[in-house]
Parts: sequence; structure tokens; C-alpha cells
Amino acid sequence: MVTIKDIAKIAGVSHTTVSRSLNDSPLIRSETKDKIKKIAKELNYTPNMSAKRLVNQKSYIIGLFFSSIQDGTSDSFLVEVIKGIHSVLPKEYSLTVQGLDSLTDYSLETNKRYDGVILMSQSDEDDHFIHHLLSEEIPFAVLNRQLDEKNILNVTSNDRQGVKSAIDFSLTKGYRKIAFIEGKVGFRSTFERKKGYLDSLKQHDIPLNNEFIVQGDYSIESGQLACEKLLSLSERPELIFCSNDDMAVGAMKACHAKGLSIPGDISIIGFDDIPFVKYTSPPLTTVHKPIMQISQIGTIELLKIIQQQTVSQLQFLVDTSLEIRQTVN
Repeated sequence: MVTIKDIAKIAGVSHTTVSRSLNDSPLIRSETKDKIKKIAKELNYTPNMSAKRLVNQKSYIIGLFFSSIQDGTSDSFLVEVIKGIHSVLPKEYSLTVQGLDSLTDYSLETNKRYDGVILMSQSDEDDHFIHHLLSEEIPFAVLNRQLDEKNILNVTSNDRQGVKSAIDFSLTKGYRKIAFIEGKVGFRSTFERKKGYLDSLKQHDIPLNNEFIVQGDYSIESGQLACEKLLSLSERPELIFCSNDDMAVGAMKACHAKGLSIPGDISIIGFDDIPFVKYTSPPLTTVHKPIMQISQIGTIELLKIIQQQTVSQLQFLVDTSLEIRQTVN
């Protein structure tokens, strides 16, 4: 195994100079750094992370926490978040993934273990964990849920506006009987998305039919059951907006089981734009939530805080977009 001393011997410098060069120290001339990095590359040198951690007093571990992994977090959402983080995370860092609902003691989990934490927050109940991170002075970013606290690094999408745009679009297409399948109770996204639906109806003077609002929990099964309730109404909706794509897939299944054509007999819109909905039959019209971009921004800004760099912005609200496919006429 190649060591720093081997590189130092070939380069004719001290091992301290090699270490500083590989860590881009401003104390070393650029010519020397380039020479040493070239030698290290030729020798396929791999840093000893254990030694690096001791020297820098860092763990080089980022903790990724979800409100819950098992309940209310789809597989595709989980994958997109991890892909986004890994696409910008320096190679010396490792990423661990956990659900807050599986933890019994926050202190045991976070004490000196992480250089920083990314909280993919879905519920206001996560505030207890946020307060713990603040008290322990652990650098962190809260993604996915919009916070009222402005002094915390917070990156999320404009869910309310995304849903409103989708309902506005549906109304311009002539739909008036628009139903809404809600997300999981207690999740901030559930509140924001429903608010977008209500805002659009109010703006266009469309009377609210309470029978058209049915509870789901972000699972495929709940979308199917909610859609079955809507289809059993004496006055059936013309279009169903589902608060995420998984529920939209369940709703499509319920419609197909009833022998209904999509979008001939009924139209459906989802939210998230997870990868496989391009391949449903027919392909799903949905609100694109830029979860990879959210994850990237949060990671980049968190690393700045960890490295004690100046952070000029703490609040990021990323725009959504409507992906029009074939489930709406």
C-alpha cells in the first residue's frame, strides 16, 4: 500500500509537504502541489481516512435522516434524494441513512458522529430533532419541508404553487368537477398541496364539494381506495388530483378495474414526477418536484457551513413544473 512517505521520497520533499499538498493547503506553491498530486495519481495513492479523521478532527460522515423510511416515503423518493446528495458529496465523505421514528435517543445517534446532518423532513414532529441539532451545534440542513424559522438552512419546493398551477391548468381545459386525494395526515406537504388546490378553486370561483376531498397516506393502496370512494359517488369527478404519484398509480388501477378509460372517461394528475410514471399506461401528467436539485443545493450549502465558509442564503424555495403527458384531455 502506497503511503505519504513513499510519495515524499519520490518527490524529494517532507511528508508534511505531501500531506498539505494533497489537502490543497494555501501554504504550498501550486507547482509543488501539482507535482505531488501527479505522483500520487501515478502510484494510485488512496488516503488513509482514519488518519485523516484524527488529524482534522472530522468524521467525514454525513447523516441523512427521514421522518420515516417505512411510512410515507416512497422507494423512488428515497433513491432520488440519495442520488442527488451523492452527485455533489466529495468522495472522502460517507453517507448514512436512517428514519427518525426508529431512534430512541438522539444524543447517542449524533454525538460526535457526524460532520453534518441532512434532515429530509416530512412532519412538524421533526422539530424535536431540529432543536437537538441546534443545542448540540451540529451543522445541518432541513430539506423538503418549509420552515418558519429563517436562521436554519432550508431547501424545499414550492408545493402549494405546483398544485395550484396544475388545478389552474385543469380549469382552463374545461374541467369543473375536480377531486383531490390528500397525503399523509400531519405532513407539511399534505397541508401545502391541499392549500394549492383550495387556492385555485377559490380564485376561479369554483364551489368546494367536500365529497371530492378524500384522505390518502401517499401509498399506492391508499390512492386506489380513495379513488374507489370517489368513483362510487352519485356525482363522479371529471378529474382526480393525487397528492403524489404513488397514489395516482393506485387511482389509475381503480379506474381500470371499473373499466374506465383514462383520460376518455376520467383524468388523473399526480405530484412528484417519479421516474416510472413516464411509462404508466397512459403516461401520467404530474407536477415535477425537483427533489434531486433540492438535495444537491442542500448538500452544497451544508458543506459550506461545515467548512466554515460564508453562506449568503439560507432559504431556498425551488420551483416545480407541470409535466403534461397523456392522463388529461
